Amino acid sequence: MAPPSGQRAWLSMRHAPGVGDRILNRLMQAYSDPEQVHAADPEELQQRAGIPPATARALKRGEAGPGLQADEAWAAEPNRVVLVRNRPGYPDLLAESDDPPPLLYVEGRIQVLAERPALALVGSRSASRAGQRDAYAFARDLAQSGFCIVSGLARGIDAAAHRGALAGGGTTVAVQGCGPDRIYPAEHAELAAEIATQGALVSEFPVGTPPRRSHFPQRNRIISGLSLGVLVVEAGERSGALTTARWAGRQGREVLAIPGSIHSPLSRGPHALIREGAKLVETLADLVEELPTPRPVPSQTAAEVRTDAVEALAGEQRTVAQCVDFHSTALDEVVSRSGLTPDRVSAILLELEILGVVAAEPGGFFIRTPADGARGI
Repeated sequence: MAPPSGQRAWLSMRHAPGVGDRILNRLMQAYSDPEQVHAADPEELQQRAGIPPATARALKRGEAGPGLQADEAWAAEPNRVVLVRNRPGYPDLLAESDDPPPLLYVEGRIQVLAERPALALVGSRSASRAGQRDAYAFARDLAQSGFCIVSGLARGIDAAAHRGALAGGGTTVAVQGCGPDRIYPAEHAELAAEIATQGALVSEFPVGTPPRRSHFPQRNRIISGLSLGVLVVEAGERSGALTTARWAGRQGREVLAIPGSIHSPLSRGPHALIREGAKLVETLADLVEELPTPRPVPSQTAAEVRTDAVEALAGEQRTVAQCVDFHSTALDEVVSRSGLTPDRVSAILLELEILGVVAAEPGGFFIRTPADGARGI
C-alpha cells in the first residue's frame, strides 16, 4: 500500500521539538496541506495555530528527532501504514469524534477500519470465566452477523472478544496503549498476530513508546470512536471499560451493558451504566434494536444454547446441572440445592464436565458452560 499523501511531512512535524498530538491537531485544523505549514513563517504559525514561539521556529527549520526514522522504518514494512487525520483512509467515525489522534499507526488489513460497521466489546481484565464466555459468544455471533469487533487486547474480556470474533470468521481491531512495534501484554503476541492477519492492530503512539498506565484511558476514546456503540460485559466500579463507555456517551455512540449477578463486584460497572441509561443486553436481539446488524443474527443466543443443553438432560444429571449457576458456584451450594449426597453430586458433576455442561474452577467451584464451542475460554 502506498503511503498516504503527506504522511512523511506530518510525521516529520510530529517529531519536531515541542510538538505533540495537541499541537499537531492545531496545525491540521489550521492548514490542510503540510506544505502550507512549511511555507508559513513562525509568526503566522503562532497567530494562526497557537504554536509556541520556540516550536514554531523548530518547525520552520524542519527539525525532527530520531523517532522519525523509527516511524518511517516501521511503516515501510508490508501491511503497515500511518493514517493521517485529514487525509483519505482515516476512519470517518473516528475523525468525527472528540479529540481524534492526528496520526494512526495501523498494521494488518487496513480496509477493516472502513468495510464493516464496528462495535466495541470491553470489560474487566480480571473477568470471570462466565464473563469471558459471554464475551466470546457475543463477539463470535456479532462477527458472523457482519460486525467488526473492536477491543483493547487486554487480558480477560478484551482477549475473549477478539478470539470470539476470529472464531466467527469475522474481523477484529485491537487498539493498543503502546507503540505499534510492541505487544502488551506480551503473552498476547500470538493473538495479536492472528488479529493482524484477519483484522488490524491500531495505535496512536509512535514507535518505541512503552505501555504506560496513562495511555490506556487515553486509547479508550479510540476504541469507542471507531465504533457505533460500546458493549460492556463485566466491569468493576472503576474499570477502564467504564471510561470507554463514557467516552462513547460523549461521542454520541450507543452504550450497552450485559447485567450480572448482584453478588459479583464485576456486575457493578454494567449495572451502574444501566442505571444511567445504557441499554440492557441479554441477547443479540437486544442489540438489533439499537444497532441493526448487516446480516441476520444467529437463531440462538449463547444463553439459549446453554439452556437447551440442560433441558436435554434427565434425572439427577438435570437436577445437578440446574443447581450450577452461570457464575462460580461452590460444591457445597450444589449439594445443598440438589438434596443429594456430596459423593453423588461430585460423581454427577464429573459426568456433566465430560458432557461439557459444567466446568470445574479452582477452589472447589463449578460454573455452567455453553455447549456451543466457547468452552476453551
